[in-house]
Amino acid sequence: MAEFAGFKKGINLGGWISQFDKYDIVHFDTFITEEDIARIADMGFDHVRVPVDYNVLQDEDGNLIDSGFDYLLNCRQWCENHGLNMLIDLHECYGYSFDPLKKGMDRRKFFYDAALQERFMNLWREIATRFAVYENQVAFEPLNEVVLEDVSDAWNELLGRYIHMMREIVPHAYIIVGGVHYNNVLSVPLLNVPVDEHIVYNFHCYEPMVFTHQGAYWVEGMPLDFRISYPKTLKEYRDAGDALSADLAGAVYKEGIGEIGETFFDDIFAPAIAKAKADGVCLYCGEYGVIDRAADDDRQRWIADIDKAFDRYGIGHALWNYKEKDFGYVS
Repeated sequence: MAEFAGFKKGINLGGWISQFDKYDIVHFDTFITEEDIARIADMGFDHVRVPVDYNVLQDEDGNLIDSGFDYLLNCRQWCENHGLNMLIDLHECYGYSFDPLKKGMDRRKFFYDAALQERFMNLWREIATRFAVYENQVAFEPLNEVVLEDVSDAWNELLGRYIHMMREIVPHAYIIVGGVHYNNVLSVPLLNVPVDEHIVYNFHCYEPMVFTHQGAYWVEGMPLDFRISYPKTLKEYRDAGDALSADLAGAVYKEGIGEIGETFFDDIFAPAIAKAKADGVCLYCGEYGVIDRAADDDRQRWIADIDKAFDRYGIGHALWNYKEKDFGYVS
């Protein structure tokens, strides 16, 4: 399988200019600084994935906010200063969010609404233009986590237009595209987009969800005091998911997978690996991690198991999350 050079071991900067508690300039100016980027480099990471929400870059009328772009541009410079690459991930766009706490949002409309898609493309045209001279350092991810499975055809069509537009501006930059069902690894085979040597298939992995999201307040049906260890048997995770919430259904319910442990990731990654090999593209896991409510030794065992699978198959990856957001790697 092709190798995602320069993006083998990364970490997310969630909670900075995306998923912030409120629009706050002081927070934007202080949550991530060059000291953090230097620290990340010292810890052995080779890139950062930078989630950004559209409302940092443009107001509700679509007018650009130059100071919002400055956060991305400054981060890129800090990364260059410390030998890191950077992936820009549009975490939310106007008219669409994956966020389960935004319960009133129509998560289908964006995929069939020409006006919303035009605004999305215009914002990305601006991002690509401002970063075009850095295409050897900066990669681009169009949108975080498409929730609904049945919009896959519409999503593929939009991705095709996005790739065509981006290639006119950044012909050699890496473009990172993910599937549906919250970018689940099992959705990678549903991708049907134009490919070239700098297209990368992306997935997120928080399997088993009942373990990685134990006690998570944003998961419907999840008791805040629920705890479960790692590893346990496949049946134990399935039984726990059945008892708690349909939102926790995931790859543990896939037929034909083995017991939980290192080989579990081999099993659930297999269709994505086959798809990437068949299409001649790289594979990347843009998010993976365990909530801080889990016991630390369980977290470490899970991360060790999934990291070994990434290494076996040459899958680039970015841990969620550098700090805070319930998954913080550092305090």
